[in-house]
Amino acid sequence: NLGAKAGIAINPGTPLNILHPLFPYIDLVCLMSVNPGFGGQQFIRTSIDKIKNLKKLLLASKHNVLIEIDGGVKLDNAQQVLDAGADILVSGSGIFQHTDPLAAIQTLKSLKRNNKAA
Repeated sequence: NLGAKAGIAINPGTPLNILHPLFPYIDLVCLMSVNPGFGGQQFIRTSIDKIKNLKKLLLASKHNVLIEIDGGVKLDNAQQVLDAGADILVSGSGIFQHTDPLAAIQTLKSLKRNNKAA
């Protein structure tokens, strides 16, 4: 009642089917696109399909749940992640290891989300 949002994060190896019963209770799913532990890991390419599949599940369920992607998000893959259906991008090393962190942030913020994903 105070405006807090509920979210759940799942690791790359966690199947999406565990989320379906939770859709009515959550506002956000954070799909980890690296195995948690340390920054600077490579984006797991199969995460693109997982994002698309989650988007399809959410559209079919008619629940308004945001998809956040965390891990390995950089300028070279951010648009593809958005096009797959992501709503929110988390980028750590993609910004802080960039030669111009401010430019990296501005570029990421200028990308357009594909509302017709999946």
